[in-house]
Amino acid sequence: MNKALTGVETSNYELEFETKSKETRYLLVNATTRRDAANNIVGVVGVAQDVTEATKHDRSVAAAAHELRQLVDTANAPIFGIDVHGNVNEWNNKTAEITGFSKVEAMDKPLVKTFIVDKLRQSVHVVLDEALKGLETSNYELEFRTKT
Repeated sequence: MNKALTGVETSNYELEFETKSKETRYLLVNATTRRDAANNIVGVVGVAQDVTEATKHDRSVAAAAHELRQLVDTANAPIFGIDVHGNVNEWNNKTAEITGFSKVEAMDKPLVKTFIVDKLRQSVHVVLDEALKGLETSNYELEFRTKT
């Protein structure tokens, strides 16, 4: 609101406040400078929308995503993933431990070409292509190339 009093409009500012009954509410606020006929600033017009439920939902989803991320990262099994181009987009701590390649080193690299041993590349490529088409393969054994 103070910015609007200096002529700077503020749009989509989220305001958190506590009601008289101690309930936390969230408002999405837009503040526009109000001027007189001589273009002097005479006040501010504020428009707010109660976005409490949406904000609570978004925070709940973010918390669940964080918990899932921790579960994947700290799992005792190697978990890795690829995008539709075959590039690594998931690489948990156990995979990094087994291969010696950190998540940073692995991300966006072609999984098969970079991390699978030569003798298995063709068969792993076929399995991953099938998986990308929605055809699952269970209990497929593969061998990673390690850093050392």
